[in-house]
Amino acid sequence: MYSCGGAQTTEPTPDSNPASTTFAFSKGADVGWLPQMDDTGYKFYDADGSQKDCLQLLKDRGINTIRLRVWVNPSSDKTNGHCSPAETVVMAVRAKNMGMRIMINFHYSDTWADPAHQTKPAAWANHSFEELKNDVYKHTFDVLTALKAAGVTPEWVQVGNEIPSGMLWPEGKIENNQNWNQLGALLDKGYEATKAIDSKIKVVIHVDQGNNNGRFRWFFDNISRNNVKYDVIGMSYYPYWLGYEKNNEDLKDYKKTIADLEFNLKDMVTRYNKDVMVVEVGGEDAKEQDTKDMLTAVIKAVKNVPNNKGLGVIYWEPQGARSWSGYGLSAWQSNGKPSPALDSFKD
Repeated sequence: MYSCGGAQTTEPTPDSNPASTTFAFSKGADVGWLPQMDDTGYKFYDADGSQKDCLQLLKDRGINTIRLRVWVNPSSDKTNGHCSPAETVVMAVRAKNMGMRIMINFHYSDTWADPAHQTKPAAWANHSFEELKNDVYKHTFDVLTALKAAGVTPEWVQVGNEIPSGMLWPEGKIENNQNWNQLGALLDKGYEATKAIDSKIKVVIHVDQGNNNGRFRWFFDNISRNNVKYDVIGMSYYPYWLGYEKNNEDLKDYKKTIADLEFNLKDMVTRYNKDVMVVEVGGEDAKEQDTKDMLTAVIKAVKNVPNNKGLGVIYWEPQGARSWSGYGLSAWQSNGKPSPALDSFKD
């Protein structure tokens, strides 16, 4: 995103294999910007003013999972580039050495992929559909192979980022409710490459507007008809963007949609017999208490899913301070310190 039950008890250790171990409820942070923030000299501070590693600050607030996006051949732009396979491996090793669980998020693009943008990597631009299927398999397999060689086996792999309109346009684009078979074939290649690395890795398919049950039923009914293989339904939930994109200020209030989010989480489990997870969430940085309350409510909604089928909640770029990124939905203060909103992740 850059737009516009009871928990189990086993905790990860730096030497554990997340793909083969059962863990507690996932409390996560997507920190794709972190390497660039470090490289540009941004400093992170604890509440007492002491300088600390960002991942330690997150861990101290209960974060146990790190989500990392990966782009194929990205630019070197400060906020719209980086996140290459090589950088992703380095960051994943750093997070694993902090005892974190890992999710890898494949955008299958050279830059941001979301419902309005699913641009093929430049290197794949002129490839046939058959070649694109091979590209998805090879890219997924190669990145996960590099991670494994570095000692990291992700617990989750996300195949595509916010894909209600498909991915790898135009070949994988959903338009006029058509082309589901081609999108399904691309998704299956990501699934197959992931399982070839480790069958225990859970494959996530990710759709935005987690409160929108109709949107999710439409999407997952269609991929189910095409027998697409996956393990987890991933959701984004950003009340701010719901209000902004729908030109409805009321929807910026999470209390207007949180019940719909919980209903949708439970409905996805019942309807498709899959695990569910909020893989992106965020609130306004200037409204710290509101964001904290929203995050607490989202965590509660996911934990309310029966039979531990609600796996966790991941905040998108909590450390991505507005002063560095220009992004207004981080959970970081202008003084370089974490927002109190992140305390929602503490047990």
